[in-house]
Amino acid sequence: MAVSRQEALDYHAGGRPGKIQIAITKPCKTQRDLSLAYTPGVAEPCLDIQKNPDDADRYTARANLVAVVSNGTAVLGLGDIGALAGKPVMEGKGVLFKAFADIDVFDLEINAPTAADCIRFCEMLEPTVGGINLEDIKAPECFEVEETLKERLKIPVFHDDQHGTAIISGAALINAAEVVGKKLEDLKIAFSGAGASAIATANHYVRLGVRRENITLVDTKGVVHAGRTDLNKYKQAFAKKTDARTLADAMKGADVFVGLSVAGIVSKEMVAAMGKRPIVFALANPVPEIMPDEAKAARPDAIVATGRSDFPNQVNNVLGFPFIFRGALDAGARAVNDEMKMAATLALAALTKEDVPEAVLQAYGLEHLRFGPDYLIPKPLDARVPLWVAPAVAVAAAQSGVARRVLDPKQYREQLEERFGASRALVRTLTARAKRTLQRLVFPDGHDHRVLRAAHVLAEESVAAPILIGESELIRRAAAEAEVPLAGLTIVDPDSDAAKGRYARALWERRRLKGMTEHHALELIRRPDYFGSVMVAEGDADALLGGIQQYYPDKLHAPLQVIGVDPAAGVAAGVIIVTLERDSYFFADTTLVEYPDTRTVATIASQTAKLVRRFGLVPRVALLSFSNFGSFRTSDSVRMADAARILHEEEPDLEVDGEMMAETALTPAILKAQFPFSRLKGQANVLVFPGVAAANIGYQLIKCMAGAQVIGPMIVGTKKPIHVLRRDAGVQDVINMAVIAAVDAQERRK
Repeated sequence: MAVSRQEALDYHAGGRPGKIQIAITKPCKTQRDLSLAYTPGVAEPCLDIQKNPDDADRYTARANLVAVVSNGTAVLGLGDIGALAGKPVMEGKGVLFKAFADIDVFDLEINAPTAADCIRFCEMLEPTVGGINLEDIKAPECFEVEETLKERLKIPVFHDDQHGTAIISGAALINAAEVVGKKLEDLKIAFSGAGASAIATANHYVRLGVRRENITLVDTKGVVHAGRTDLNKYKQAFAKKTDARTLADAMKGADVFVGLSVAGIVSKEMVAAMGKRPIVFALANPVPEIMPDEAKAARPDAIVATGRSDFPNQVNNVLGFPFIFRGALDAGARAVNDEMKMAATLALAALTKEDVPEAVLQAYGLEHLRFGPDYLIPKPLDARVPLWVAPAVAVAAAQSGVARRVLDPKQYREQLEERFGASRALVRTLTARAKRTLQRLVFPDGHDHRVLRAAHVLAEESVAAPILIGESELIRRAAAEAEVPLAGLTIVDPDSDAAKGRYARALWERRRLKGMTEHHALELIRRPDYFGSVMVAEGDADALLGGIQQYYPDKLHAPLQVIGVDPAAGVAAGVIIVTLERDSYFFADTTLVEYPDTRTVATIASQTAKLVRRFGLVPRVALLSFSNFGSFRTSDSVRMADAARILHEEEPDLEVDGEMMAETALTPAILKAQFPFSRLKGQANVLVFPGVAAANIGYQLIKCMAGAQVIGPMIVGTKKPIHVLRRDAGVQDVINMAVIAAVDAQERRK
């Protein structure tokens, strides 16, 4: 996937510079708040921590805080670029920690050129953080840094460059060996690469059961053999007597190839020379040592893994480090030891053999996925990974004696399930689903720079096939000004397009009984919103996404006239997705029906629930009011209660109830304690409001006051997918809505 230099720079510079921020977690609005947060109240936890250092986990953020520490001497594929230049990478690591495991991060780039400097800095850092993730420190210094810190510190220290690939590929190796019917102790393995990652991976394989003497390392100077005098102590541990001198020699007859080196270094002939049913782990990124199709062409019986997402068996470190730290922090571990690494590997290997949930299949556009040659390790977007890896790590920490807290595995998993709700990674999962079959998305605002940038990303990443509607010269000029390439984008000019006459006729036929003349239709079809709407109505496109430059009352005029409301629904409504740190909620109706009657409330709830199901989630619907189950009888509360009764009769399998207060809908403990009869058995994720004003005000308050991400509005109840963009939408907002529209279009075809 290609990303332009300007795109990358704009991404990092847009809005608040960088990729992370610090947020406060306690009220700080009043004098009393200040007295509690700082002086004099802050003295009390300080004194308790002085008496009992473990209380720091109770009173501070330390237990959920990891330092990503780097001296910038081995940054990705960029080399020794310095600490400051490496900061964007470390911020990126922090993003992954937070996104996948809800772990807070301080990224700390340090001018520490020697191992001793790094060690001393981390030693001084220990009171601040609950763990340290070493990153992008060159070999062999990285070995010394990690080994020394593990001896001296009482917090988990983990060098992901070493152990991440080892842990993930170790799970793949266990399963690959099972698939080909070989024992780990019998495997002959050739490594391309002898740096930090390769050596750590080789050592991990030995712990798994591979014999050290069966491992051959190959560095830039050739095979690591006993006759060489230029080896550091870490390479010397794998030096052996052998006549092999080249990578080709090492791979001849080998059962396994592990590439942790550079692109294209392995030929078809080298793969062909491997042993029966060879295992090829070509893990160089972004281009592997040999492409999977080439390896398969040379040896059809080969099992292949890479670091890429566009081929089966992706070895991705994000399957490991976030959840290893999650388990280590929650267990109060004093270290990340070999037992914990092993537990993570075994958990990933075991999870692969479980039935794969429908949500994972949908995310990757697959009909089925079963343990075998093309499924050796879980997919990175599998929401079950933290529920398997973190508890396994926590249990191993306790069993090996490094845990300060012994967690009940069942209870801990339940806590994680609550923490990592299914909707937490909604957009990420839907993006993967959108890529399954490209949907043709119509953008009537084709010249808007936000639409242009978003469309480029969508096309570049194969998320959708964008169609830009508008004056072609205007679009091209706007694209040039924004430095957006138009490759992969379709531009349609209503004034000159060959379909103009046919679309005008189709528009007239739809509206002639509403007073529209043929002449008027010919005039209207020149407008991008009408032209795009007819495209969708006629089946020449799959969904409409527009209105970014229009006032809201005008956004839906054309698409509702042309595409119209589905007779089975009887009403169209607007839905907003409000995403907070852990969960996503669907608000309805936020845009269209000012004051819905009882039947309309029920319809809006039903249509929104269908939308939620299209996204692979289970809807839990609350019909909101200012009363709970008849505590106040007003026209509004009765209307919502009556709507609930209609849904109970017509859709008995739908988890829906009301009327209820918002607090009740969002607090399972209240429902369970005070209203055990309710059909809503968990926290609601669909909130249906008594009127458009309340819904609109509600989502905007949460957006502004709680910093929620808002996606929408999505329009439900239409014959074909219609979605609109807010005038204040940014590029990412457009992309998110495009993903929604694409998945909506996919699901409606079923």
